[in-house]
Amino acid sequence: MRKELWFGVTLMALIVGAVIWFMPAPGDWTNGHLGLLMLALIVVAIMLGFPTAFTLMGMGVLFSWLAYRHANPEIAVQQTLDLMVQRAYAVMTNDVLISIPLFVFMGYLVERSNMIEKLFRSLHLALAWIPGSLAVATLVTCAIFATATGIVGAVVTLMGLLAFPAMLRAGYSTTLSAGAVTAGGCLGILIPPSVLLIVYGATAGVSVVQLYAGAFFPGLMLTGLYVLYIMLTAKLKPAVAPPLPEAERAVPLPALAGTLQAGGAVRALPAFGAGMLRALKGPRNADVSTAAFARQLGIVLLPALAVAVIMGTLYEAVTAPVASVAAEVPLSLGGAEDSSASLDDLEAPPEESPVPDTPAGTAAPAAAPPANSDATSAATPVAQAEAPPAPAAGAAKPAPRWFWIMLGVVVVLLAYFYWRFSFARLEIFKMLLASFFPLALLILAVLGSIVFGLATPTEAAAVGSLGGAVLAAAYRQLNFRVVKESVLLTAKTSAMVCWLFVGSSIFSAAFALLGGQALVEQWVLSLNLSPVQFMILAQVIIFLLGWPLEWTEIIIIFMPIFIPLLDNFGIDPLFFGLLVALNLQTAFLSPPVAMSAFYLKGVAPPHVTLNQIFLGMLPFMGIQVIALVLLYVFPGIGLWLPTALYR
Repeated sequence: MRKELWFGVTLMALIVGAVIWFMPAPGDWTNGHLGLLMLALIVVAIMLGFPTAFTLMGMGVLFSWLAYRHANPEIAVQQTLDLMVQRAYAVMTNDVLISIPLFVFMGYLVERSNMIEKLFRSLHLALAWIPGSLAVATLVTCAIFATATGIVGAVVTLMGLLAFPAMLRAGYSTTLSAGAVTAGGCLGILIPPSVLLIVYGATAGVSVVQLYAGAFFPGLMLTGLYVLYIMLTAKLKPAVAPPLPEAERAVPLPALAGTLQAGGAVRALPAFGAGMLRALKGPRNADVSTAAFARQLGIVLLPALAVAVIMGTLYEAVTAPVASVAAEVPLSLGGAEDSSASLDDLEAPPEESPVPDTPAGTAAPAAAPPANSDATSAATPVAQAEAPPAPAAGAAKPAPRWFWIMLGVVVVLLAYFYWRFSFARLEIFKMLLASFFPLALLILAVLGSIVFGLATPTEAAAVGSLGGAVLAAAYRQLNFRVVKESVLLTAKTSAMVCWLFVGSSIFSAAFALLGGQALVEQWVLSLNLSPVQFMILAQVIIFLLGWPLEWTEIIIIFMPIFIPLLDNFGIDPLFFGLLVALNLQTAFLSPPVAMSAFYLKGVAPPHVTLNQIFLGMLPFMGIQVIALVLLYVFPGIGLWLPTALYR
């Protein structure tokens, strides 16, 4: 028997043995014990290969009938059928689920626009100076493509065809290459627009908009940790990820740039600027049109224009005029009660007024002197003289010091950028303009409209689907075959998710009817766990469930059990969802049911074994655990953005 089969059989035997050990004698069973038996049977049935959605529905219907039969056998069948209809109708009327087919359709259209090859090539050349540049480019490409698609299988398969052979040809370790492809492809589980977050939001009753905002920085953090690991590994063990030879870093130059470089020009900006001036004079550059120089100079100046627009927008924001006279009135440090005080109260302060604000780094006095003392009367004019005058209502505020410091730093970096901006880097920049920036605009349009409240997830998904079609048309890939394949794959994926929701809804209702949720809650509360201990226990259980089960099954089956327990421990469901989304990537990176490993194995060269792919996944699983700990220790990583925008 194969090792995978031994593992599966052993795991199922442990589950059945645990049920037999903890369950009482059959004569002492209650409805709650039937619920726990149903939960164990569903896990075993899924591991045996039965379809998840229909197994959930079948188990839910059978045990719902048992629950109703225990109460009133005469109407048990009618009540069970009514429950099925009500639960299916509730899923059909869930507006949140409408965004799933639209996001999936957007992902399939972007996947078929053939942008990923150009994106990987341009990022590979742009990051050639970094240790492990091919693996880093693979991870960055996966992160960007996952943001545009959110489909793990598509990203892993495409990068397995494109980046994995390139890394092997460059002498990269098989395990490191496999780990980079599989871990990068799984970023679509966490980074918005993630289908997992939509499913969790619909299951837990949490705003999908806030989940998207909260998952943004954890996704960037996890990507950064992956990249840092690759760079350190390549630096410490060059044999694992050797630097690229100069021949693979070479960028072919067009005729105009080649002519200028042959004439002694080194940097793009002065070369095209001077060439533009000479071309305007006419006779000295009759062979090159003024329009050619103008186009190249315009591309060269794009980074400076982008920086000018961003800094100008920021300047407008920080110098916005004062809205009203009330903003000029200094409020005391008394908190929310003082902030709601009337103007009359502020003009006539009590006898013991609070201490005024002190500048940063200055020690506050131990006690304020009486309001009618000479010291106070003498100090008041001085304080008023030292304080900067507040701007009048409608007048623009002066820009703060940090803005000018930031502007100076940006100008220095921009000058260094143009000093290093050679003709080869200009060609790489053009490649990024053709591959990265269209995707970036699509991502900003979709996620920006959601995060800043301009559109609901469903509306933004519709805009994203239109944007995906426009991108496919711009790259001349929008034809009947592409649209047909995208629609069929979208229908299959959406049907799977919706049937899972129907099965989960019936299963959860049966579990609640049998009292299984109450039994689990009673058992957890009897342990007298602290919130920290409960959070650790829940995440460990989810981590272990990720080994035999996929994320859809964990969200659909087990989240309805965990969510009602959160109120007892004072845990925010939004924060819990971010931890779960970060944790559930183990479902695609942990053997034996690591789907990303099988996606990669299906397109990898024959000499690459499944064990090598599994071995390459293990360091990235460790990084996920580190990221999970960092998110728990510093919850602001996930909660700062939704708190700043919505709370």
